[in-house]
Amino acid sequence: MNGAPEKLRIDRWLWFARFFKTRGLATRLVAAGHVRVNSERISKPSHLVGAGDTLTFTAGKRVRVVRILSAGVRRGPASEARALYDDLTPPPEPGPDAAAGRVGARPTKKDRRAMIKTRRDMLE
Repeated sequence: MNGAPEKLRIDRWLWFARFFKTRGLATRLVAAGHVRVNSERISKPSHLVGAGDTLTFTAGKRVRVVRILSAGVRRGPASEARALYDDLTPPPEPGPDAAAGRVGARPTKKDRRAMIKTRRDMLE
């Protein structure tokens, strides 16, 4: 055994794997019932997970699907965290280009002030 536990609390594992900036954020997500382990919804941050388990959860605006490879020992650098899981998340669907919706050049400061004034006048 290399010192890594076989099972670990899910909130702690999500934090170790760097999906969430703080363990508290991971705890809140799990407690709200937004995490599935092997297709079962869980709501207890103390739920134990280990190698072979598949997690489904939202991180930001993406739905993430990951398979746990190792429980981990600490919250190390990103390269160490990446070795804890296998990412099964499908690639994002190509959306409309941000610049494709734009007509013409980027507005100047004078143009932006005029747009803001127009919006204020519409609200009054």
